[in-house]
Amino acid sequence: MTVSPDTPLLLKVLAGEATPRPPVWFMRQAGRYLPEYRALRATTPDFISFCLDPEKAAEATLQPMRRFGFDAAIVFADILLIPQALGQEVWFEAGEGPRLGALPPVEGMRALTSGAGDALKQIGQTLSIVRAQLEPERTLIGFAGAPWTVATYMLDGEARSIGKGERAQARTYAYAEPEKVAALLDVLVEATAHYLKMQADAGAQVLKIFESWAEGLPEDLFESLVLRPHQKLVARVRELGVTVPLIGFPRGSAALAERYAAEVDVQAVALDTACPLEIGRRVQAIKPIQGALDPLLLRAGGPMLDRRVDQLLEAWGQGPWIFNLGHGILPDVPIAHVEQVLKRIGAQ
Repeated sequence: MTVSPDTPLLLKVLAGEATPRPPVWFMRQAGRYLPEYRALRATTPDFISFCLDPEKAAEATLQPMRRFGFDAAIVFADILLIPQALGQEVWFEAGEGPRLGALPPVEGMRALTSGAGDALKQIGQTLSIVRAQLEPERTLIGFAGAPWTVATYMLDGEARSIGKGERAQARTYAYAEPEKVAALLDVLVEATAHYLKMQADAGAQVLKIFESWAEGLPEDLFESLVLRPHQKLVARVRELGVTVPLIGFPRGSAALAERYAAEVDVQAVALDTACPLEIGRRVQAIKPIQGALDPLLLRAGGPMLDRRVDQLLEAWGQGPWIFNLGHGILPDVPIAHVEQVLKRIGAQ
């Protein structure tokens, strides 16, 4: 990527530059902690329908940009749109979160993979609306759930044990039926690659791969469920002609984040809340990093929040680094605490 003085701050970091202050955005920055989002969300009872309404999803994407002036906007969507595009029933129950129907036959889903981008073209429309309104110095991010994370929901299906913290059902499948799981991951790699290409074509300048459930995996499963599918996904995205930078987020990977950085051809690695500062420095020696403020500390606020921001700035601020949380912002975070962080790092 060619960098000029006019290149947005976040894209400079993804090209390997250290910047005077880190660019900043927050995972789930469009969401329930904002009163304007709650009012907008109330206009559409069904969450999936809300995600697939380009005008409303674009408005949700832009709300935190207007309020805080983050350096990047991330499209308002959900990682579970892909299973729906592959023919699996997906719905959200109030207070319970996502629910999925029975897993369709893998071969039937395979036939739908190349059409995943077209099936979710509303997300592309959202991106185009946002790009037209976003200032040129702000970066627009698209995203998808990583194959394993999406598979954990798809495999659980009607059993409804997802959300209990360890993805026990899906991990048991990975041990007991490795060929079935590998076939599903291959389907998800192909579908996700087409989905990400559609987003890049619609105006996304960066694409993020959310592996929310890399956590707790033994090294052999980390290799088969996270590393290899990510390598395949990145290669397939590039084969499809996508040239924008990629950020990988193997949440909970701990010391394996170093291996991920070395072996997966993404342009940056997002680190989670529990990542030690020293591991972050070692990953940063390989490629740019993103992270990793604790969302619970953001909720708590106070002097400890300032201290942690200062620690992160001291540890990672001399190299290429995007300031973010270690996971998504919580619905009850006070807006003043977000402003406190932005002022502390010089972004407001």
